[in-house]
Amino acid sequence: MKQRTNHPKTSWLDELIRFLKREPKNQQALIEMLRNAERRNLLDPDVLVMIEGALHVADMQVRDAMVAKSNMTVVSTGSGIKEILNAVVESGHSRFPVIGEDINDIQGILLAKDLLPYLANPEEQEFDIKDMMRPAVFIPESKRLNILLREFRVNRNHIAIVVDEYGVTGLITIEDVIEEIVGEIEDEYDIDEENNIFLHGRNRYTVRATTPIEEFNKRFNTSLSNSGYDTVGGLVINTFGHLPKRGETTDFAGFNVKVLRADRRRVHLLRFEILPDAQENVQ
Repeated sequence: MKQRTNHPKTSWLDELIRFLKREPKNQQALIEMLRNAERRNLLDPDVLVMIEGALHVADMQVRDAMVAKSNMTVVSTGSGIKEILNAVVESGHSRFPVIGEDINDIQGILLAKDLLPYLANPEEQEFDIKDMMRPAVFIPESKRLNILLREFRVNRNHIAIVVDEYGVTGLITIEDVIEEIVGEIEDEYDIDEENNIFLHGRNRYTVRATTPIEEFNKRFNTSLSNSGYDTVGGLVINTFGHLPKRGETTDFAGFNVKVLRADRRRVHLLRFEILPDAQENVQ
């Protein structure tokens, strides 16, 4: 007589499939069904976040996630190697639009890694940025993000220049689109969980927006008021007068502040660079 094996009546996947067979009336109903599945432990919370992000991206256009023209980091066809290297180090980006006469004259894309052969043997070759440029891809502001993501994948492209009828309005990268689905992606500016403030170059620091004002004052020997706000991010947003986007900059309390990471709800990470006139007063 064969021994019977006890199998679970249904797996979590079977339950999830059966649960989703109830056809939702609209997207919001679908999201509520997925959230209910997560509450019943049929769906991992991280998976739910990505599914909701994917649904959200399907309703978004490029203009909703792009880096505005005013916040783009570019190099010019007349830039020398030292100037370009300074832009690479300062921004931390890996791809740069190359402009001609002005920002509307995008002539190509420079990849930072393409500079490596020249840096390895500078005496053996003459530098010409035009020899290193890749073709630029231009897309309209109205393009759907899900369509753009598919094009990025198919064409193995990571950056596109955004235009309207008047010219260039910004740029968008594959990381910008993916972050709308999975959330913020850790990058070279990230600080470990135990620190809020991290030295990132001479007189330049990365600071979490959630850093308590008291901690910031103690670190830099400043006297920022915490009567209206508890965190550095609150003070910076108040200085901007609006919720700033990634790449926006302002001068604040002896620092030049640049937003490194932000979404439509809050600021996450800031770069503080001590201004020359304040270096004696700020430690």
